[in-house]
Amino acid sequence: MITGTSTAQAIAAAVSQRLGEPLVDLDADGTAEAAENVTVGADERVVVIGSTTSSRSHLELLELQERALERDPAEIVTVIPYLGYARQDKLFEPGQAISARAVARAIAASTDRVYSVNPHNISVLDYFGIPAEPVDAAPQLAKPLPDDLVEPVFLGPDEDAEWLARSVRNTYGVGLVENFEKVRHSATEVELSADEKDFSGRDVVLVDDMIATGGTMSEAVNLLARQDTRRVFVTCIHPLLVENALSKLHRAGVQSLYATDTIDRSISQVSAAPPIADVLQQ
Repeated sequence: MITGTSTAQAIAAAVSQRLGEPLVDLDADGTAEAAENVTVGADERVVVIGSTTSSRSHLELLELQERALERDPAEIVTVIPYLGYARQDKLFEPGQAISARAVARAIAASTDRVYSVNPHNISVLDYFGIPAEPVDAAPQLAKPLPDDLVEPVFLGPDEDAEWLARSVRNTYGVGLVENFEKVRHSATEVELSADEKDFSGRDVVLVDDMIATGGTMSEAVNLLARQDTRRVFVTCIHPLLVENALSKLHRAGVQSLYATDTIDRSISQVSAAPPIADVLQQ
């Protein structure tokens, strides 16, 4: 049995279809009959899917887990396509809260197992204190790429994203894997350098786990524009796209931009449902 929060309707439906398990509505406000009439067998599991893109969506996920718990299933599995607060995974300044740990503990209280799609730092999964595993959706980003890429370079905007670029390259089949050097001056200001790397005459696929403000990707595109590259494809797993991120990317000259549906946005052209369904079948 699959159920999803309002932030994961499309991906929950896709997982349900791939697994052949019913998609049910437990996310009712008490007036809808759909949730009241759902029954769960003693040997059944309930898979709760929700992207925590805001404080409200965190609360919605917790409430949905509680509704699942009331039906006394054999197991509750929580799938988090996008895990919010994952960047606040340690104390950066005295007196701050480790937000990733706080939300992980809250989610873990009403579930038996957690899967999270490409968390920003895989170590945050340790905070759940229950079985928690990552799901890699990066290979999905290779699917929209044309078959005729010329001497392709799969490029991470920093060292942390290089493994994502490698995952996309491995799925595509051919190409070089590289990364820029990144220095972050503030939450919204970054500086990238390519050292002496030359991508002239090549197609470039930029890969990152998340696009939030668009600052990092815009700077990467600006750097590539100074070289005689052919086509540049900008891809990410989590299209958070806050404030004017899309406008910023288009002003930088981005023409090809796509992401997965861990967050439902206009650029969500590929689905993370296949790798999610795969881990749920194991």
